[in-house]
Amino acid sequence: MGTGPEGMRLRLRVRGQVQGVGFRPFVHGLAARLGLTGWVLNDADGVLLEAQGPGLDALPELLTNGAPPLARIDAVEVTALEPVAEEGGFAIRASDASGRAATMIGPDATVCPDCLAELFDHGDRRHLYPFLNCTHCGPRFTITRRLPYDRPQTSMAAFPMCGACAREYHDPADRRFHAQPTACPDCGPRLSHPIPDVLAAIRAGRIVAVKGLGGFHLACDAFSAGAVDRLRRVKQRNGKPFALMVANAASARRFVELGEAERLTLEDRARPILLLRRHPAGEGANGAEADRLAPGIAPDLGWLGIMLPYTPIHHLLFHEAAGRPAGTGWLEQPQDLALVMTSANPGGEPLAIDDAEAERRLAGIADLIVGHDREILVRADDSVLRLVAGAPAFLRRGRGHVPVPIRLPRAVPPLLAVGGHLKTTVCVTRGAEAFLSQHIGDLDNPATVGFLEETVEHLLRVLEVEPAAVAHDLHPDFQSTRYAAGLGRPLVPVQHHHAHVAAVLAEHGVEGDAVGLALDGFGLGADGGSWGGELLLAEAGGGFQRLGHLATLAQPGGDVAARQPWRMAAAALVALGRGGEVVPRFAAFGPAEGVRRMVERGIGAPPTSSCGRLFDAACGLLGVRPVAGFEGEAPMVLESLVRSPAVMDGGWSVREEGGARVLDPLPLLGRLADMEAQAGADLFHGTLAAALVDWAMPVLEGRGLGSVALSGGCLMNAVLAEGLAAGFAARGVRALLPRLAPANDGGLALGQAWVAATLPGAGVLSVGRPDRGGLP
Repeated sequence: MGTGPEGMRLRLRVRGQVQGVGFRPFVHGLAARLGLTGWVLNDADGVLLEAQGPGLDALPELLTNGAPPLARIDAVEVTALEPVAEEGGFAIRASDASGRAATMIGPDATVCPDCLAELFDHGDRRHLYPFLNCTHCGPRFTITRRLPYDRPQTSMAAFPMCGACAREYHDPADRRFHAQPTACPDCGPRLSHPIPDVLAAIRAGRIVAVKGLGGFHLACDAFSAGAVDRLRRVKQRNGKPFALMVANAASARRFVELGEAERLTLEDRARPILLLRRHPAGEGANGAEADRLAPGIAPDLGWLGIMLPYTPIHHLLFHEAAGRPAGTGWLEQPQDLALVMTSANPGGEPLAIDDAEAERRLAGIADLIVGHDREILVRADDSVLRLVAGAPAFLRRGRGHVPVPIRLPRAVPPLLAVGGHLKTTVCVTRGAEAFLSQHIGDLDNPATVGFLEETVEHLLRVLEVEPAAVAHDLHPDFQSTRYAAGLGRPLVPVQHHHAHVAAVLAEHGVEGDAVGLALDGFGLGADGGSWGGELLLAEAGGGFQRLGHLATLAQPGGDVAARQPWRMAAAALVALGRGGEVVPRFAAFGPAEGVRRMVERGIGAPPTSSCGRLFDAACGLLGVRPVAGFEGEAPMVLESLVRSPAVMDGGWSVREEGGARVLDPLPLLGRLADMEAQAGADLFHGTLAAALVDWAMPVLEGRGLGSVALSGGCLMNAVLAEGLAAGFAARGVRALLPRLAPANDGGLALGQAWVAATLPGAGVLSVGRPDRGGLP
């Protein structure tokens, strides 16, 4: 065989997500097409290959442009070599397991089209088999104990392959070549209940626990008000919305508005839950369809969380409901079945993942528990996204996206960051990559703290990382802070809102001084106070300065005000000199007279600069959820009321106070106190966005900065986020929005890690001054 027009051989190093995705057989096929000889193998750094032959010039580009569906190419490094004489053929060599791993397990992926074709092909040996998969789809992260990603390291080790599966597994020309979870009805896992029985239970109004990839779901008929209400009651869900699973995009359009960008996100191989605007009730055929849904799915919210089937079990349920049609044509047609699918985590505890655990924990909740004998090794909730300013943004990062790393602008030391208290995630850095964990949850109970520990141990094990330091929140009483202190490693405390801003800077690759707005519910401030509406300078050396904040409001009762927005409204009325209105307006919701006195006397009502509590004040004044079932419910309902944001002239003022710019929206609150809810929602959102831009622009202009980082839980509100982005753009400033990590506390760990990485000594210092983000 020739060695190409220049008689050369190339060594190519391919970095990224290139193991367990069919990359070596892909290279083998390329070599056959191009007439190349050589070899390819997996090693600790990714994929390594050498090749020579007449089509060699085309190889580097084809490696990137034609890669398998689940591959992610970060780099292709090419070195010229002398050709090898008398080389015969192109070989797939055994993996080289030496060296510390620089690769990672892939995320779980939805069933691919080829597998779906087999699933519904009467002549295929995997016809209607609930666990079929191949190199291009199926479970990955949630079934893997450790690297290397080989079958013995996964929960499929319990299922020896039959002869037919083994032949596919060892054939480089087969798409199941080295597909570690591959199985068939003769040798693979089995479902505990037949699919027809499962669907019959759902149609009978029963609650069914169904084992998925990262844990159990609780499922019921989305059209049955009784089933939905009972599910809400037995799960103690309060007012939190449920997600819906529908068969396809055509089915989703019956209930929600679905543009092309939304469709592509919904159909992504990660299959997230996507927040979509629901059709207005009673308006046209689609409005009538939306009206069929049980009202208890998402009470008073303008969005529905929609997801599509992503396991064979899910597809089989919709197939059964469709009357078991032949082929795959039905997969694109509207289907009537709609299922509530909510995480099986009673009492805010972690997901149930084990069959015996599900029987124990879900007793009294689920009428039927549908398990199987393929063990889930890693819990992972569904990812939740919404489109903000035209692009997807995470509300919760989980299955399908974990453990895909976030690329950092440079390599950093190995670090662990443990997040905050609510919506906790952890983050581990390795080189120029940050691995943000799946959603862990609120650290309110021992089980979730145990999940935190379990997640850290697993992530460090599969990444083969020994952290040089542990970053944590400044709050000493957070369970995550206590956990960090017990690890026996150098600690880096990071102020809460500094971490929020830093998370956005990390994902956007910003290394110099930068200004950010952190609009949040609560974080312990450097002065020991309650912060949450902050204008910060994040310094290149890892410190920060508080350049400004929202004017403080009293928070009567402390944390309880987050669940009772009327309390913040009462504080606003007192601040407006209208304290006499507190009792007449709010006596029906709680001890209004006592709250008024608390605010007036400054007893039990600590001041807060929180933007989240500002939202609560607006909700209370407008009569939107004066008492909420969960923190954030009232602002979510308020956002749902927005139709056309408006700006109130004179709705805010900015003053200098103690060297900081203070934004005071009290005139806006006074106006809201005399408005009805829908118009007030428009005015509040529009005016707040305009005020925040007006507040920040002199700082940005004074420092010659053309971008601003936006983060914090309030940025989950798409109306506010898009209003800010548009407002800054009109002034020539680019708004950096959170995309790859949640804007809320689910992104804190990424920011903590980036702050620790930018400190002098690269984040290996012991605890320093908290107001300087850990600097000595």
